Amino acid sequence: MYNIAILGCGKVAHLHARAVRELTRARLAGVWSRTRSTADAFARQYQTIPYTSVPELVKAEHIDLAIVCTPHPYHRDPAMDAMNNGAHVLIEKPLSVTLDDSDAMIAAAQSNNVRLGVISQRRWYAPSLRVKQAITEGKIGQPALGTVLMLGWRDKAYYDSDAWRGTWDMEGGGVLVNQSPHQLDLLLWYMGEAEEVYGVWKNLNHPYIEVEDTAAAIVKFKSGAIGNILVSNSQKPGIYGKVHIHGSNGASVGVQTDGGAMFIAGQSGILEPPVNDLWTIEGEEHFLEKWKQDDSAFFNTIDPTVHYMKLQIADYLDALDEGRQPMVTHEDGRKVVQLFRAIYESNRTNQPIRLT
Repeated sequence: MYNIAILGCGKVAHLHARAVRELTRARLAGVWSRTRSTADAFARQYQTIPYTSVPELVKAEHIDLAIVCTPHPYHRDPAMDAMNNGAHVLIEKPLSVTLDDSDAMIAAAQSNNVRLGVISQRRWYAPSLRVKQAITEGKIGQPALGTVLMLGWRDKAYYDSDAWRGTWDMEGGGVLVNQSPHQLDLLLWYMGEAEEVYGVWKNLNHPYIEVEDTAAAIVKFKSGAIGNILVSNSQKPGIYGKVHIHGSNGASVGVQTDGGAMFIAGQSGILEPPVNDLWTIEGEEHFLEKWKQDDSAFFNTIDPTVHYMKLQIADYLDALDEGRQPMVTHEDGRKVVQLFRAIYESNRTNQPIRLT
């Protein structure tokens, strides 16, 4: 039985609490918030113990795993406190908003001999796994071109819902930092390490926020492949998120991870099931319609906002049991941070940025 703590009691923390409660070998042993009343209310709802000190929580409740659910500019301190007191840590995406914070947390994990991971639960979507398997089995040759297209909408009420949203100091960025990490993670998972990026960002129609609502980038990968990224919160209504991979033999595979409208943790559900929307591997084209039917039917039997969180947390616990790395590592999280920071830097300098 693993003792799990949730650090930060905002909207997404409720999804993690529900996921933990569905795991037979884990219990929610305590929660932490900087605000006592918030911790108290969350603890009452989930029948656990509130704390306002992370070290005290980790020690008193013998915490094995701490899940950090604070706003992303504030991931570093509770994560460091948990790791420095012997707990493994899993952080809501993105790992951080800066490479300095990412590297500090990674160093703390290594020095304390604990694991550090980052949430990217869309890897557990069956359509996402099919794309990875096809690439691994060489069915598209080598990945030659990868594309991310994510068009969605965020209104003023969304940005007004939390004081930290929409500012450089508090949110650290816009669509690249907050909405895009899932798709960026899938792109890097499929295509391999990025080598160079040229990017631009704009605020097209959100004058009440400081940060970007739209960004585009061209990526060169170490393999010699290329990629294209277009992400936006400026398109009404929310439409979709897609990751497509085109192979050296001419075959293409893809996943639509999000459809209908963009998901808002704690405020909305996932409207449409993830599906494979592109599949041109010779002899397998006919699978597409059946997969869509099967995936849609399964989607209607679960709460997808919780189910895939549960699968990732379970994988993390399996990794601890088996002495292996989880499916999503801190290195994976750092690569996503490095990619979106490079896009910001490229926009600032109007030059391509090498990724080291």
